[in-house]
Amino acid sequence: MIELGVNIDHIATVRQARRTYEPDPVWGAVEAHLGGADGITVHLREDRRHIQDADVRRLKETTQIKLNLEMAATDEMVGIACATRPEMAMLVPEGRHEVTTEGGLDIVGQEARLKDVIARLREAGITTSVFIDAEIPQIEAAARIGASVCEIHTGPYAHAFYEKGRDAEAPAVLAELAKIRAAGRAIRQLGMRFNAGHALNYYNVQPVARLAGIRELHIGHAIVSRAVFIGLREAVREMKALMVAAAANPEAE
Repeated sequence: MIELGVNIDHIATVRQARRTYEPDPVWGAVEAHLGGADGITVHLREDRRHIQDADVRRLKETTQIKLNLEMAATDEMVGIACATRPEMAMLVPEGRHEVTTEGGLDIVGQEARLKDVIARLREAGITTSVFIDAEIPQIEAAARIGASVCEIHTGPYAHAFYEKGRDAEAPAVLAELAKIRAAGRAIRQLGMRFNAGHALNYYNVQPVARLAGIRELHIGHAIVSRAVFIGLREAVREMKALMVAAAANPEAE
């Protein structure tokens, strides 16, 4: 069964606009759970632009579904992860001036350091994940450093989908989907779990959810945006229904 991890960063973004106490991301996590989410994802950024340290601690203490902590591969974040012990920690690239994550982690260029980070997280009992582009050299490097999960960056696919008028059969869209498909195959052949995420929404999610062997999709902005109008619980329920329907008719292996 395909799983949905709901990223609730932007609930905290609204809160931080006023530096107040509402809306509460923990409340959002509960609503997401009631809507059918299988996990909660948050990105504790270096500049603390949305999620705060206390949010991570409270989410770990309160949520009844798995917590995925997105984090840069820094000593500070490794220390926080080891102290908090989320069910999964996902290493992502991070730029202070980016609006959101702009690409996958370059594992090939920093294997030794990332291998040490992965080892420290694993020793703390945390499942280790890496957010990477759909590139075979990066997948092979992920296996070498000991990652358990590869989350493929679906941004290029999502952008092509939008730019081509939401035409799922446009050649540019099919080409990006093919890259994700090939990446997923390589990930599974190397004994890692195949996840995906970034810029997925209610229009483009089903072709990705239909890919063979995909385990989890992590989606945030689209769900929180829809929740403004229909509520978070229903927004999660609608997304999960789309994913489950697509995964019920998966592509052939």
